[in-house]
Amino acid sequence: MPIETVSWSEQQLTIIDQTLLPGTCTRVRLGTMEEVWRAIKRLEVRGAPAIGITAAFGVVVHVLNREAKTLSEVLDVVEEATQYLATSRPTAVNLFWALERMQRCVSGSESLESALETLEREAILILEEDKVMCRMLGEHGASLIHEGDGLLTHCNAGGLATGDYGTALAPMYHAHDAGVGFKVFADETRPLLQGARLTAWELQQAGIDVTVICDNMAAQVMREGKVQCVFVGSDRIAANGDVANKIGTYGVAVLAKAHGIPFYVVAPTSTIDSKIAHGDDIPIEIRDAAEVTHGFGIETAPDGVQVYNPAFDVTPNELVTGIITEQGIHSAPYVETLPKTLSVE
Repeated sequence: MPIETVSWSEQQLTIIDQTLLPGTCTRVRLGTMEEVWRAIKRLEVRGAPAIGITAAFGVVVHVLNREAKTLSEVLDVVEEATQYLATSRPTAVNLFWALERMQRCVSGSESLESALETLEREAILILEEDKVMCRMLGEHGASLIHEGDGLLTHCNAGGLATGDYGTALAPMYHAHDAGVGFKVFADETRPLLQGARLTAWELQQAGIDVTVICDNMAAQVMREGKVQCVFVGSDRIAANGDVANKIGTYGVAVLAKAHGIPFYVVAPTSTIDSKIAHGDDIPIEIRDAAEVTHGFGIETAPDGVQVYNPAFDVTPNELVTGIITEQGIHSAPYVETLPKTLSVE
């Protein structure tokens, strides 16, 4: 069964607190807009699709808490929530995509009651659509996995990052369900170890053969011929096919190119930002230095040392073999194929 990272039941929002994995799998309730913001910022919930889903429900939570008495008040509260939640993290475009959907869906409401119903229904729809898209991503990507293959993935793009099977891990789950035997190498993904803590945990739970490697081991594993394909997710894809993903992805793509290994990006169409022409314009989140110098509470660098801690990097489109969306596998030139195939303006 897929991991239920984000759930909505009886108008209550709960998530798996991913900062506690793999040692503890605990669900926590997010009862206020501020708690939703903090959960996104602190990576209690992470992964572009899951962030968008959580933010959408965060809008509903705030509207319910404010107990608006008129339609005008509801619209003001929705505006307040979307503006606030949009400040949580800057890179994943799904966050802004979901918040814009929440604003649009309620803009034409004719009554207080219809507005409240529409908001909740839209957030649920965003979650349900993501579940369907995850399965479609898996079906398309699984065609690239063959018996005995070695696959490499970076960071976590599985059920924990989405509403269902995941993005980059979805082809693996689909192939595994079909009885294909393969092995996965999961980069540990410094500095917060999403690969070691989350991806390895997910795949192990699913009974998939997974081996954790340090980020700086990927080249050697490729050189030894143990990797036949790379699958990664994405937090934002520019119109030309440049891909922003967890820091270290760019290096994996360079290594894959050097070793003649196909490098695939797996993401729903909501991750494509047609307003961004190329990767240089994608905003990159810079995170706290303590994540590097005091990872998980242990000092690993001298006090006062300077730290540069970007959370993401951008992989140029020429290093991307294909972009897999719910609509299929798309090849370069992406500036032509993405708009044509995905109706991206």
